[in-house]
Amino acid sequence: MDEALKENLMGALENVIDPELGIDIVNLGLIYDVDLNDEGLCTVTMTLTAMGCPLSAHIERDVKMALDDIPEVKEVEVNIVWNPPWDKHMMSRYAKIALGIPD
Repeated sequence: MDEALKENLMGALENVIDPELGIDIVNLGLIYDVDLNDEGLCTVTMTLTAMGCPLSAHIERDVKMALDDIPEVKEVEVNIVWNPPWDKHMMSRYAKIALGIPD
């Protein structure tokens, strides 16, 4: 997958907002990897801010919907992982400022 397409995929994922925090999942540091194979299967490897998040199905649905508009993507698979565990250091500077978290 070329870099421009990967940036396009990540840009689409910036439209997925964590409903509890009000910040997109990319800037929160929840996206660990995005891959697209030759058959159009887009695999998103991500985590959540906490195990047992009651909104995981909501976020997963939003990820699939966000990538649905990209012509190269035929199917989306979301893999939620817990390693490495998420922490506030994975957030972008933008997310930290928006949430009032000092660097």
